[in-house]
Amino acid sequence: MAALSAVTLLAACGGGEDAGTDDTSAADESSQDGAEEDTGGEDDMASEEPVAGGDGNTSDTFTFGYVLPETGQLAFLGPPQIQALGLAIEDINAAGGVLGNEVPDAIAGDEAGQEAAAQQAADRILAEQPSAIVGAAASGMSLAIIDRVTGANVMQCSGSNTAPTFTDYQDDGLYVRTAPSDALQGPVLANTIVNDGYSNVAIVARADDYGAGLADATATALENAGATVSLNESYDPLAREFNAVVSSVEAAQPDAVVVIAFEEGGQILQGMFEAGLTPDTVGVYGADGLRSADLGSIVNESDPSVIAGMKGTAPASADNPDFLSRLQEFAPDLEETQFAPQVYDCAVVMALAAEAAGSVNAADFKAEVNGITSEGTECTSYEECKGLIEDGEDVDYNGASGPLDFTEAGEPGTATIEVYEFDDAGELQSVETVESNPSE
Repeated sequence: MAALSAVTLLAACGGGEDAGTDDTSAADESSQDGAEEDTGGEDDMASEEPVAGGDGNTSDTFTFGYVLPETGQLAFLGPPQIQALGLAIEDINAAGGVLGNEVPDAIAGDEAGQEAAAQQAADRILAEQPSAIVGAAASGMSLAIIDRVTGANVMQCSGSNTAPTFTDYQDDGLYVRTAPSDALQGPVLANTIVNDGYSNVAIVARADDYGAGLADATATALENAGATVSLNESYDPLAREFNAVVSSVEAAQPDAVVVIAFEEGGQILQGMFEAGLTPDTVGVYGADGLRSADLGSIVNESDPSVIAGMKGTAPASADNPDFLSRLQEFAPDLEETQFAPQVYDCAVVMALAAEAAGSVNAADFKAEVNGITSEGTECTSYEECKGLIEDGEDVDYNGASGPLDFTEAGEPGTATIEVYEFDDAGELQSVETVESNPSE
């Protein structure tokens, strides 16, 4: 998953109005004092393997659940996604609900940065037989629950999973995402580096699906552009120190360095800068995991300007001030909005698919999901699209995050990628947005 601003661990990103959730989340006992993302879970959280072949939602009421980070390393990503889902449910109900029935509050689940916690949350939600689950936020957490969810004939949609792994995943058409694959972000990051004049690039990345996927996509695009990849190395994100990572970068003698990281990226950048690998001596680049207004103070609390000149890329949404204004009104205390438009679109697309299929059971409406986003009459809201469906028309939902145009794999066929940079004061600035297509 792309983890925007992951180094911040912003407790202040919570708050806002109640998004409307029935809380059956993983609760506080699964939180971690250091917010480290455990890729294996804890022994006391062991969960039984899922049983495939569930009946899905057999009621007449469309029901959402979510598995999103309320605690753990990525807890700051939870509030914008949870609130966006709450806003979507409010809009769906304002337009008459789904198939004439009001959608209840979403059933809550905390992915907590731990596979076992995410699995337990998913199991509790699946016991309620929902139509769809939104999440998880992290690609690794989605991989931990995808077989459970799809095996129960429940639709899963993530607004922030970007690992290329999901494109070819055998999910029986029951997993989709509104965030673009890193196969689309990597070429934009590579082109940014090459266009800046660099030709010998070192890449260090988290040893997980997100890190490996984006690193490989970036390396391939760099080599296709004529650059040399002098290092493409993964590291354990749970390591206590990253001296070996910095030493590998030094030994590669690059003219540019790409760091694909979450919170631990702050330590890696500290080590690089102490070794003289600063943005004024080599090109320093990050990705969505390091796109944070607080990155400078994380790297050097007394001098945030140390990151001046560092650049990076991240998935972006279409310019949609109306949506962001509505979200802020719905959740006044919300300080972060990353991936909120994508999650809103997850909810709307699945609800529209149910309308088109005449069923709230995912086994019935999964076949409608991709078509809702392309090759029909363009519409931009649940209410507008629902009206067209009721009139017998095919629809092309262009949502809060922009046009989706799902491929057969159930993911955006194009991507809008932001190029960002830290200015002389170490403050985050958006430089431009670039459209990326699979053919590029």
